[in-house]
Amino acid sequence: MTSTAIKLKTFFGKYYQAIAIAFFFLWSYGPVLIWMWDRWFQRDSYYSHGILVPFVSAYLLWQKREELAKIPWTGSPWGIRLILLGAFFYAVNSLFRIYFSSAFSMFVVLFGLILHFFGPRMLRAVLFPLCFLFFMFPLPLVVIVNISFKMKLFAASIATYLLNQMGLYAVQQGSIIKMNSANIIVDDVCSGLRSLISLMALGSIFAYWITGPMYKRILLFLTTIPIAVITNVCRVVFLSTISEIWGPQYTIGLIHDITGYLVFALAFVMFYMLAKLLE
Repeated sequence: MTSTAIKLKTFFGKYYQAIAIAFFFLWSYGPVLIWMWDRWFQRDSYYSHGILVPFVSAYLLWQKREELAKIPWTGSPWGIRLILLGAFFYAVNSLFRIYFSSAFSMFVVLFGLILHFFGPRMLRAVLFPLCFLFFMFPLPLVVIVNISFKMKLFAASIATYLLNQMGLYAVQQGSIIKMNSANIIVDDVCSGLRSLISLMALGSIFAYWITGPMYKRILLFLTTIPIAVITNVCRVVFLSTISEIWGPQYTIGLIHDITGYLVFALAFVMFYMLAKLLE
């Protein structure tokens, strides 16, 4: 038997329980994982970043590998209780096909598994990488629609005010900005919700990495909301100005997509500057 085969046999012999549980866990949550996959890759998805979230969590765990290796495996009786609670919660929600609640039960089960096998010290050490997985769970569509509707009205209102301050005639009617030469429709894609969801994930990473007291980290994370709103309003104003001066045909297609990337790039720079300022 080769040395590689011996190492593999030793590894699977030592961790066979964890491997078996991982496979059973993925199999049990198969319908939820398929639902998430569909939401990630659907047209105009608000969660196109979802596929990256598990890899980011894995990288954060890899960074802490030396610290985690020093933590003794103590276990906790609360682990089994949380596993059973999560399993019951999943079973009830599966009957009614409530996928978001079913996905949330994954947290309860994961917390229980870590407590059962490794103990509370290990759970505290992996708490942020574990909680970061929440950003891959899509919100229910009814919540998305309600929030998006309010955000696009707000973006249209602020953009209309700024356009008038710039000397450009603009009147808001719902989510439509009426100008002299064109009407700008602030639709769901331009509401800012998509960038807000992505920026909250990015903001949590920045808050996790900066050095300083907890209140600074919380403050940096909370700035994701105004940063997402400000950058999105800037995009609406920019596209409205182009539409008024050169025509609405220049605000669709490539330019529309490029401004979406620029919004995220601008937000990234603002996060970086705030993080350095708070440090």
